[in-house]
Amino acid sequence: MRFARLLLLTLLPLTACATGKNAVSRPDTFEFVSPGGQTTIHYPVPQRKKVANLKGQSLREPGKDLSLADYSGNVVLLNLWGAWCGPCRAEARTLQDIADSGRDRGIRVLGINVRDNPKYAADFVKDLGLGYESIFDPSGRVALRLRGLPLSAVPISLIVDKQQRVAAVYLGAILRTDVQPTLDSVLAE
Repeated sequence: MRFARLLLLTLLPLTACATGKNAVSRPDTFEFVSPGGQTTIHYPVPQRKKVANLKGQSLREPGKDLSLADYSGNVVLLNLWGAWCGPCRAEARTLQDIADSGRDRGIRVLGINVRDNPKYAADFVKDLGLGYESIFDPSGRVALRLRGLPLSAVPISLIVDKQQRVAAVYLGAILRTDVQPTLDSVLAE
């Protein structure tokens, strides 16, 4: 009896957080699911969900706040990366090319640098001449707002439409030929 009471007292606080209007899971917010282990997923307009509010400090300009919401009205290629990640280094120039060629058309690139040392991340950006912004997220807390994404599998890229909804997800390094047709299609919507 004493054990049952102790168990009940232990579990009761956990159930208090599991439901209600403040619960973590929201049906109108993006949550990644990979049907059949797919690594590339495209979402038709009716199935798109808004991205959680992603914001943090700029990697390039410490002290400056960045937010995905700042890019509303643009198509955004959101890229999760780390300086410690070889495939991230391989795709960085592709991302910069997309940022350069898409800027005047309404396509932006925003990075989220995860689990990194600020010096290594800043050197990565400088050495590769990257001009697009990145949110510095050493703890991974910003990236965790993208519920369900396998953050141990960076790089991960998401195409976010003008209404801040996820239109596509790419697990692994991307080539321009992988994402440009989707970027153009979402831009034309």
